Amino acid sequence: MLKFFVKKSFKTIATAVTFGALSFSACAQETIKIGLVAALSGQSAKSGEAITRGISVAIDEINANGGVLGRPLELIRRDDESNPSKGLLAARELIQKEKVAALFGGLDTPVSLAIVPLVNSLKVPFIGAWAAGTPITRNGAKDNYVFRVSAVDELVDEALVNYAINNYQMRKPGMILINNPWGESNEIGFKKALKKRGIAYTGIERIESSDLDVVPQLTRLKNQGTDVLLMVANVAPSAQVVKSLDRMGWDVPIVSHWGPAGGRFGELAGANAHKVHFIQTYTFTDENSPKGEQVWNALKNKYPEIKTIADVTPAVGISNAYDAMHLTALAISKAGSTKGKKVRNAFYQIDNYEGLIKTYQFPFTKDEHDALGPNDYVFTQFVDNKIVPIK
Repeated sequence: MLKFFVKKSFKTIATAVTFGALSFSACAQETIKIGLVAALSGQSAKSGEAITRGISVAIDEINANGGVLGRPLELIRRDDESNPSKGLLAARELIQKEKVAALFGGLDTPVSLAIVPLVNSLKVPFIGAWAAGTPITRNGAKDNYVFRVSAVDELVDEALVNYAINNYQMRKPGMILINNPWGESNEIGFKKALKKRGIAYTGIERIESSDLDVVPQLTRLKNQGTDVLLMVANVAPSAQVVKSLDRMGWDVPIVSHWGPAGGRFGELAGANAHKVHFIQTYTFTDENSPKGEQVWNALKNKYPEIKTIADVTPAVGISNAYDAMHLTALAISKAGSTKGKKVRNAFYQIDNYEGLIKTYQFPFTKDEHDALGPNDYVFTQFVDNKIVPIK
């Protein structure tokens, strides 16, 4: 009798444990998973950190208000190490294994371009929060699942050329571009913007992420009479341009895409980092808008290491990701589902959202998957390792 009782008790306990495990598993599956593939290590790690912070603060706000479809959001991250092959593998894992409802991208255009065919094939919304390569959203796919809350190279190049003409009376620009698809995207944009204005460029020079000296490329541009450098590169090569100019003693204006904002540019470029004027979509200041102050306070509360504006460099990653996460949540809510096609179509139904960067009015249409336009850019520079607007 005792033996029977003990066996029955063990069976009851085992059943309870199994039921508990199943209940826990069911609870775990109740979250709506949001994936992020970005640079979380290496010289561009600050970009991945910024995107993570922007998404996380937005998710905290959304979950505090009941989540989406009555379910909390959960962020799952993977490090692409700025490598397209690794980014593609990470994206596939998040989509097929983790079953994310939407996937966010990071800093690097080549990584995002590698992911685009996958998400269009698997019909999962892919939201760009930083990479600006024009073909990311304008990818030619009949069934396009790629959206972006970020800059667009073609529009940025127009803004950079205008800035250089208005502030430096540029007449003989030279291009120094990273040797990858992002550089190629901007070469097309620069040529188009310059041709429109009847301005001829002096030359186009390529640089690699691994370059430790770019004096030869800069010397050729100098000898051709370049009066402004139009630069497109991420942190490390951009810093090498500044240091190489120092070695040459060539004081030429540098008007840059936002690559320098992606990491420790102020530290790596040295004392003349401030000479690079680069574009952003948003930057925190000492006098933020009410929305900016709300997000700023949330960042400080969530991340105690944030004490000054310098600690949120780069703000562009935070702001783009924050707005993009809220817009994605709105799409899922309007879709009433996490099914990829329904969510994709619901992006077109978003009519109004008061964001951090701006108030969005019908930000996406079937023909326009970029939420930000040419009027949504500001110019900045590094001062004391802090990104500040140029007055």
